[in-house]
Amino acid sequence: MIEELKFNYGYLFEEDLLNEIYSIGIYKEFELNTTIIDTNSYIVSIPLLLEGAIKILREDENGDELVLYYLEKGDTCAITLSCCVGQTKSKIRAVTETDVKLLMIPKEKMSDWLSKYKTWQEFILQSYHNRLQEFIEAVDTIAFLNMDQRLFKYLRDKALVNHNQSINVTHQEIANDMHTSRVVVSRLLKSLEKQGKIKLQRNLIQVLEI
Repeated sequence: MIEELKFNYGYLFEEDLLNEIYSIGIYKEFELNTTIIDTNSYIVSIPLLLEGAIKILREDENGDELVLYYLEKGDTCAITLSCCVGQTKSKIRAVTETDVKLLMIPKEKMSDWLSKYKTWQEFILQSYHNRLQEFIEAVDTIAFLNMDQRLFKYLRDKALVNHNQSINVTHQEIANDMHTSRVVVSRLLKSLEKQGKIKLQRNLIQVLEI
């Protein structure tokens, strides 16, 4: 596991920090579609992704969800960091997009390492910056893109994080992620197929333009 840690984070962290992460980090594996962090739960650990992808969703009072962004290996979640610092309940859900391997770091270490390791401080600040940019992109997508453009962006992003142009997903699952109806999704998928941007199969969508 130390080799996976060095492969994904060795270019970011010095040897001493990598050894600390290895010694105290709790290694976990999660299957596809597993909820790692739920809304209104207290967060006691910081995830460092070693393999796979996680989607971060916002849920309204009716239980409807909207995908905000994805985390990939080498990432951590800024919202998780914020909840740890403020000791507040989570406002998001984190669900595995693929099978995932990660290390859970006790939240107490986040503050300790901020003063002890400059590379950790830079990593945390860069994580906040990256997630802020993704939040802005998510807002822009909702505010400025037509629904068909939003749908195609969703499909393209999903293909990229899965490293596969063929996406195994149902119309209802897409509707849930985009906070819309299955009927709307099905109609727009047919339109995108006619435009030559995707190819539809049973529970499988091939993204032709990446």
